[in-house]
Amino acid sequence: MPRLEHASELLTWVEREIGLQLLETERTFEAELESANPFVADIIAHTRKFRGKRLRPILLLLAGKAAGGLTTSHPVLAAVVEMIHTATLVHDDVLDVADVRRHVATVNVRWNNETSVLYGDYLFTHAFHLAASLETTEACRVIGRATNRVCEGELTQVRHRGDLFLNESTYFEIIDGKTAELCAVACWLGGRYAQAEDRQIAALEQYGRNLGLAFQIADDVLDLTGTEEAVGKTLGTDLSQQKLTLPIIRLLHQLSGSSARDLRQQIQDEGEQAAPEVMRLCREEGVLDSTLKTAQDLAQEATSLLNILPASPARQLLQQLPRVAVDRSC
Repeated sequence: MPRLEHASELLTWVEREIGLQLLETERTFEAELESANPFVADIIAHTRKFRGKRLRPILLLLAGKAAGGLTTSHPVLAAVVEMIHTATLVHDDVLDVADVRRHVATVNVRWNNETSVLYGDYLFTHAFHLAASLETTEACRVIGRATNRVCEGELTQVRHRGDLFLNESTYFEIIDGKTAELCAVACWLGGRYAQAEDRQIAALEQYGRNLGLAFQIADDVLDLTGTEEAVGKTLGTDLSQQKLTLPIIRLLHQLSGSSARDLRQQIQDEGEQAAPEVMRLCREEGVLDSTLKTAQDLAQEATSLLNILPASPARQLLQQLPRVAVDRSC
């Protein structure tokens, strides 16, 4: 397999490797979310437009294939994980007061916050309903624990909104819950339902966690450097909500006392309007490079963890995915 440089190349190879199982995942997702209620059906049709990368189903299916082989349970689990992820996106858009996702109006903009909250709950509950259809309750327990950790990450972030002295340790605690946990559990489920060895399952879980951390750090850089046209979602929400991300935490740490104080005041007063000044200082202080280096190091560590698995195209794709996820523009 060649070195893959772009997400489009990676997805082409992913389709070759697990295309049938991804199609089955999609069919399951669509069939499970059919509703006779016209309003609910309308919301489902709308959110179908902003489902994008399918990263977590891809992780689960590739992990299963790399760790021993796919079963009929894997596409079901992949659909469950995607439902939970979609629910978190719908709720996130309320928390972030976001207008656009994947170039489409968010549910809270198309309807209102109440609809977003209830529809997110609808997705969460249906995900567990689907997981309960499997032969054992293990997936329900594991996914339930992971979903709790996602909520804890989000709650920690809400608790620290407006905390302009947030440190790196708390930042990593937040993103480990809100982003990395679901990637980790997707990989764990893939390995577990392929009946992999415990040490292989543990390696897959840590791989998913590292990938999730790297992905979120790269996403936080894109919130500063990307364009809404390219990224396809509302940017600047971190600053507008006064949520400090890794580049801004490092910038404030590096600046002198008075400069850091002035920037904190500017962020507090201006929110996302402070973005040009934040960007200028980030570039001047080399913060963007150091932040991306952290993401790249996590991606490299994730890649190395998978050497415990037998060589295969699925393992190769998993090992290329972290680098592509970090070096992206959308």
